[in-house]
Amino acid sequence: MSDRRKPGIYLAWRTVTYRSVVLMVLAVLLIIVAALHFAFPQATHAGIEQAGKLGNRIFEAIAGEATPDKISASSSRQAHFTNLEGVVKVKKANSNSWRTADYSLPLEKGDVIQTTSEGMAKVVFNDGTNYTVKQDSLIVIEENAANDKQQTSVAVTVSTGTVDLATGTYVQGSSSKVNIAGATASFAPDSAAMVQNDPKADKHEILVKKGSGDIVRGTQTVHLADFEKVSFQKDSTKMAKSKEVGPPTPISPANMAPIFIAGESKDIDFAWTPMANAAGYRLRVSRNPYFSSTIIDTRIPTPEVRVSGLTEGAYYWAVQSYDPAGKESVESEKNRFTIIPKGKDTVAMSLELSPFVQHGHVIEVTGKTEIGARVMVNGREVPFIGSDGSFHYFTPPLPLGESLITVTTQNARGGVNTQQKTVVIQ
Repeated sequence: MSDRRKPGIYLAWRTVTYRSVVLMVLAVLLIIVAALHFAFPQATHAGIEQAGKLGNRIFEAIAGEATPDKISASSSRQAHFTNLEGVVKVKKANSNSWRTADYSLPLEKGDVIQTTSEGMAKVVFNDGTNYTVKQDSLIVIEENAANDKQQTSVAVTVSTGTVDLATGTYVQGSSSKVNIAGATASFAPDSAAMVQNDPKADKHEILVKKGSGDIVRGTQTVHLADFEKVSFQKDSTKMAKSKEVGPPTPISPANMAPIFIAGESKDIDFAWTPMANAAGYRLRVSRNPYFSSTIIDTRIPTPEVRVSGLTEGAYYWAVQSYDPAGKESVESEKNRFTIIPKGKDTVAMSLELSPFVQHGHVIEVTGKTEIGARVMVNGREVPFIGSDGSFHYFTPPLPLGESLITVTTQNARGGVNTQQKTVVIQ
């Protein structure tokens, strides 16, 4: 008798792969969506639009400089740190103790942020507004809310110190406010300002660098435009409005530009627009965007200078003008450039870029280069390169208007290839 005919218990099974299960689930979902579309076309279309908006928000969150791992409905109403330097402390609204700030810590209404003399922090809110809290500063998050119409309300109190802020492109009906020593400043979308509060010296100032803002204190309301400032003292009945001198415009090195060097260092030519009635200019160069420490801080009589000794890496630079009395203008925009070593190998490297894909304010960059090469996008290192040289990268959220995307690849022999493309965020 063969083994098949012997009495006993036999088991039979069929192998089902995860892939087949996923395909079956997707097929069922597609059938359900199609049925809903024919039965309720308007509701289904609205649902798809909301899903698309959620997808864009998730992409923008993923592309942030230091975004928490999890994204949820509750986190959309939380602020987060995107840059930390030095010692930064946080006291949660429901706690009496201070804790060290970290990127995974969500910030909510009532939380207090404090920087030391060597600490700086950047905080981004759900409406796109960001605050750079400078050294020896303390701020309180007063409000961070959003409604079902995507209208947002953000409010911060600057108890002491200096804060640079830039508001997002929020929808009509939203608000972004800063409280300082009894005054409330409301800023328009896409505005930039600096807020200084020094209670010991009784010095309180709000400067609008770009856009506009309205400052209310008691019965007085002052409207500020580009490079206009209000200042007041605690016992003064009125705020004083003044016009600040605008800064020079940085020209070279251009923002996000790669600069290639053949040796250990390179002479870099800095240039900016000349300003009428300027007695000279102050040039500052730093390794970090906060300029908490500088490698160059010098005064120059002309709107150009050559700097020696800069080595490989990323740099930030800004310039101010000053008049014969020594009064300085507002600081210019901070340009970023990267010095990249280049060997004697002049053989062109391969760099193939796929069409860029836009996800809201975020650009998805994909391409392929030589195996083992490094890739940088706008001076930022792409963290993972595939074994075949392929790469995938999401930019940080870009501002409205034109932005230049620079992709640079470099091999171990010093070979370099750079491509630039312009994108428009509308």
